[in-house]
Amino acid sequence: MKEKVYLIPLADNEDDAVAAEKLKSFILEKKLLDSIENRDLVAIKTHFGETSKSGYPRPELVKALGEVIYEKEGLPFLTETSCLYKGNRNNAIEHIMLAHRHGFGIAETNVPIIMADGMLGDEEIEVPIKGELFESVKIASLVGRLQGMVLLTHFTGHLVSGFGAALKNLGMGLASRKGKLHQHSTAQPTISVDKCTSCGVCVKWCPEDAITMNDDAAFIHEEKCIGCGECLAVCRFDAVGYNWAVSYEELQKKVVEHARGVVTACQGKILYVNVLTRISKDCDCLPSYEKITPDIGILISEDPVVIDAASIDLVEKQAGCNLSEMAYDIPYRAQLDHAKAIGFGSVEYELITVEDL
Repeated sequence: MKEKVYLIPLADNEDDAVAAEKLKSFILEKKLLDSIENRDLVAIKTHFGETSKSGYPRPELVKALGEVIYEKEGLPFLTETSCLYKGNRNNAIEHIMLAHRHGFGIAETNVPIIMADGMLGDEEIEVPIKGELFESVKIASLVGRLQGMVLLTHFTGHLVSGFGAALKNLGMGLASRKGKLHQHSTAQPTISVDKCTSCGVCVKWCPEDAITMNDDAAFIHEEKCIGCGECLAVCRFDAVGYNWAVSYEELQKKVVEHARGVVTACQGKILYVNVLTRISKDCDCLPSYEKITPDIGILISEDPVVIDAASIDLVEKQAGCNLSEMAYDIPYRAQLDHAKAIGFGSVEYELITVEDL
């Protein structure tokens, strides 16, 4: 039987409060969170954006989800993990302060923020999985103590995985620091001496101090490089190159297998919400976004693989072209193919459009 994916259509640039009310009304109508019991700990996992100009899910959506969880007598909270690269989100203190600046404080959302991987991203559990690359994966420790989760994800293109949606929000977004390192260890970037201007930006942003500046160009020390792609993201002169043919597929497989670990640890009690607005070429880790297609709406499902499959299909239908033509020329469906190959989730779905909310 095909998995159900619900679409709440939104007008282009729909008001965030209106979108949030539609999401809340639909979840209550369909009783999608009725499994929550009194005092259940229920996480709302999202992305707070790198700057206020990123395309991350808006706080109004978080508040609406929190209201549903409170109505079911659960205890909702916002959660995230520390990222690898330097910036505003590589430790709990700066990450939470950034979240407050972006409107995710208690005053705006009525839910607290509790980081899933501790102060520095090193609080983890090891979860056995049935994978091709891993027999177990390292994920944020808090995941194993939850009674439920709502994964609130903003769909975007992505410079390494092709696209970022529910699978990446699970696999990368809820991995511990070691789990993230295991996923990123595939790709090895290179520097073009002819294009490098010696500006030093890549040196500043490298999370492992793996880049130094020679007389004529930046230099990457391969023994230190974790392949995170941060140098590629910040370079304005196209001086950083990747061997995508070697790296893309294995990284996507690693993301999927870590996602499976999260679902296993949470015993499958997760509701997936993909936000198909402010869709951009790059992920929300970058400073700003530029829409590559008009807004579509909000997708809801109980399967992370099928909701990502539906998201890609809707984005490509709306744009009239493949995602690789709008973002990065990467065979992005490798995520879905691998999930199917290891028996994790489904790619077959029934799309049900929700009207009159």
